[in-house]
Amino acid sequence: MSKIAIIGAGFSGLSAAAYLGDAGHEVHVFEKNSAPGGRARQLHTSGGYKFDMGPSWYWMPGVFEKFFGDFGFRVEDLYKLELLDPSFEVVFSGNEKMSIPENYEKLRQLFEQIEPGSALQLDKFMQEAQYKYEQGMERLVYMPGISLGEFVDLDLIKGAMRLQVFSSFSKHVRKYFSNPKLISLMEFPVLFLGAMPQDTPALYSLMNYAGLKLGTWYPQGGFGSVIDAMVEVAKNQNVKIHLDAPVQQITTLGNSVQGIKVFGEEVAFDAVVAAADYQHVENKLLPKEFQNYKEKYWEKKTFAPSCLIYYLGISKRIPELEHHTLFFDEDLFEHSVEIYKDPKWPAKPLFYVCCPSRTDDSVAPEGHENLFLLMPLAPGLEDEEPVREKFFKIMMERLEKQIGRSITRYIDYKKSYCVSDFVTDYNSYKGNAYGLANTLQQTAILKPKIRNKKLKNLFYAGQLTVPGPGVPPSLISGKIAAEQVIKELNKKKYEVTV
Repeated sequence: MSKIAIIGAGFSGLSAAAYLGDAGHEVHVFEKNSAPGGRARQLHTSGGYKFDMGPSWYWMPGVFEKFFGDFGFRVEDLYKLELLDPSFEVVFSGNEKMSIPENYEKLRQLFEQIEPGSALQLDKFMQEAQYKYEQGMERLVYMPGISLGEFVDLDLIKGAMRLQVFSSFSKHVRKYFSNPKLISLMEFPVLFLGAMPQDTPALYSLMNYAGLKLGTWYPQGGFGSVIDAMVEVAKNQNVKIHLDAPVQQITTLGNSVQGIKVFGEEVAFDAVVAAADYQHVENKLLPKEFQNYKEKYWEKKTFAPSCLIYYLGISKRIPELEHHTLFFDEDLFEHSVEIYKDPKWPAKPLFYVCCPSRTDDSVAPEGHENLFLLMPLAPGLEDEEPVREKFFKIMMERLEKQIGRSITRYIDYKKSYCVSDFVTDYNSYKGNAYGLANTLQQTAILKPKIRNKKLKNLFYAGQLTVPGPGVPPSLISGKIAAEQVIKELNKKKYEVTV
């Protein structure tokens, strides 16, 4: 049995810990914050509100089922999932709303009403997207991205053109639809993949299949329920989780990691999985000679957005709001340019409102509402309180205009979260919220490597390595990292035996 350290108790760290514990190793997880979950931590207030601080869209339920199934659990044994209907709403200019039904046949009818002939086009689009989803989320994402040899597979080669890795997502959508509202609806998921639709591979239409065909779900109790379930699974594998335990250094000897320094003491480990921010780990915890990448490498990378978030408690119910509402009443292209091409605070931002108390009574006091406002923006921006407040007022004015009444005066809890908070709480590079952008130049083997090139027993997990940003990919990243650790430890054991 080997002794393994995991740095970070987010989705990827807990996932790696569970798999390594299940393989019979002694596993210790070190988390700098006072609660597990990473970006999926929850904020509990004295007034009875419970906010998901990060992820709020539960897509790709099969990935979660696979993870828990690997340890003999069913999702329904651990938390209750609810399928949202409508899946979400989109607000366009003129306060025109589009409600996205959970039922696919109703979705076809909606498309047909907006653009005659588009129901059949949607079928064709979804057939392609389903193929990409099945190949991408059931095969490609489980590859460690270490060498091109992983992709030498006859079926993959035959289907390479259908995966459309080298095609533009924006052009792909416009081959099927011409109505601006339908185009915005189909392009919105890639906004959080970290690149403009024009620069995102058409492969990621798999996201449309995930959201529009497989449904948008909600775990009762919020994403904290998913984290609680993962912690339970990890502890069942005898994993020990240490909170308020920031790792200060990764210690080395020769071409191996010796352990970590925590609480001012050096602790020996046979392997380390760094599931914290990749750039922070390399820049702050490792000697320069052992870094995979220098600062210039990170400076040239395209990062997914950061965001301005407001957690709001409202002492009044808001029946006009659905669980998820996207405000696309301004220009998506212009906002995307201000995130990715000309980084600055947006002139006319798009934003997102989550109202989980619509679905879950446990997240707000009786008769109250729990609101989460999120505006994507470029990482690395200055985010002083006056700037945050300016954009809070912009979002609230548009929200109140859309629902037709004032709610600002009913706010009884308010907290902002932005670029500098991501840096402070997660050591996030430039305060990014979602990791590296999924551009063609940053896909698969072109992502930062999951293994350290100079230290044979140091590995990485999370949204800055394979397979990429998002909760399901982070779960998978932990599994991939664990497999690489086990492979290395078995190799070492064999060498000692021989």
